[in-house]
Amino acid sequence: MSDSDVHVAALCGSLREESHTRTALEATLSAAGRAGATTELLDLREYNLPLFDADRDREDAGDAEALAARVRDADTIILGSPMYHGSYASPLKTAIDYCGFDEFADKTVGLLAVSGGAFPVTTLEHMRSVCRTLNAWVIPHESAIPNASAAFEDGEFVDPKLEKRVTTLGRRAVQYAAIEPDPDTFESDQNVGAQGK
Repeated sequence: MSDSDVHVAALCGSLREESHTRTALEATLSAAGRAGATTELLDLREYNLPLFDADRDREDAGDAEALAARVRDADTIILGSPMYHGSYASPLKTAIDYCGFDEFADKTVGLLAVSGGAFPVTTLEHMRSVCRTLNAWVIPHESAIPNASAAFEDGEFVDPKLEKRVTTLGRRAVQYAAIEPDPDTFESDQNVGAQGK
């Protein structure tokens, strides 16, 4: 697969109108585009996703099937979320719950987390754990944006080093799109909730 064949999709877990997560993901996708990929921002504000119910088929859950198809078509997925209560945001959790192994297994995933305060380390850890349980290959480089209200000015990064971390994630999303996946995790055998929904 050449870099021009790579398609990178970013899932934004923030629904805020002035979302720092969305701004950072747009910078990540811009860097992926400069590296030769086609890109797409999957803005969860544009999808009707009811709370996940395992008794309801995905086809009967608003736009869940359409979203899963977009995720499935990507070569690399970037997950971006604000830190909520030490984890990632519920809109992103709902979106991931409507996906499963067909969307994530053996796929490259990049992680980006944003916090109003300290480093959103646990947010990144939780997203990484979920992705590995779905047998995705998670890029070792990840982007954390602490003190987000001070990190941007007029939609631009204030700190060039922070901007470099975010744009590096976009380049890595293209660079590692076709990497050989890891063996399945032990947890994936027990992850029956992600099958067929």
